[in-house]
Amino acid sequence: MQRKAYVPGIAVLLAAVLAGCTGGSGDEGPTDGSNPDDTGTASASAEPGRYRTLPEPCAEVGESTLDELLPGIPRIGDEEQREKAYEGEPTTTFDTDRKVGCRWKVDSPDATDHLLIDFERVVSYDSAVSDDNQAEQLFAEQEAAAHLPVPTATETAAAGSTPPGGASASPSGSPSPSGSSSPSASVSAAPTELQPRVLEDLGDEAFLDDGLSSSGSTAKQRTVTVAFRTSNVIVTIEYAEQPTTVGVVPDSKEMQDRAQKLASQLADSLSD
Repeated sequence: MQRKAYVPGIAVLLAAVLAGCTGGSGDEGPTDGSNPDDTGTASASAEPGRYRTLPEPCAEVGESTLDELLPGIPRIGDEEQREKAYEGEPTTTFDTDRKVGCRWKVDSPDATDHLLIDFERVVSYDSAVSDDNQAEQLFAEQEAAAHLPVPTATETAAAGSTPPGGASASPSGSPSPSGSSSPSASVSAAPTELQPRVLEDLGDEAFLDDGLSSSGSTAKQRTVTVAFRTSNVIVTIEYAEQPTTVGVVPDSKEMQDRAQKLASQLADSLSD
């Protein structure tokens, strides 16, 4: 009697175990996180950016370009001082693999000119976000901070509206009140194509900002900023000029042309 009770008990136990294994496998599906219809997705990572290194910024601008941007350099009589002015000064950075820059400042009898170029290599630490996408997001934030006019002056003129007479761009790109009597008013408001704007045909995306400081009785300083993105590298150029004579306003078109020319050169050098 004991043997008859023991053997069926084992059979029942084995049947229950087998049924449990079969049922769990059928009801719950794969337990390792894999998906037959999405092979490899769990381990895939976003594409790295094109650029793994940055250029030497102080060596990226040739002497002839610096002569155009900083006309005071060729006037420096002392050869040693002139060579030092051409060399520029590297900006302080704690990671030269990620961010580098160079600045120049040159005085002349007519004006003081400043030039700054900055390279930033963007790296995403999110495996679901590519370096390019991360750079695109950071560039969008930089452009938004510039407060470019919306709608653009070109669109306003095309619509037949009267340009904002007397409006001048502030250092952030925002127009000042139309009643302004500053020396920059007629200069900034004249050709609408000189207003702060998005630029075409420069890197993957680009913009230009142009503004005058409101420095009271001293000469006005104009600052032109050109920024562009190429893959995962963001390049920013700041070009500023302050005349030595009160009432003299730096020419917007001339400064914008010079800054854009330099930006094109830097974009070409990145593409090489």
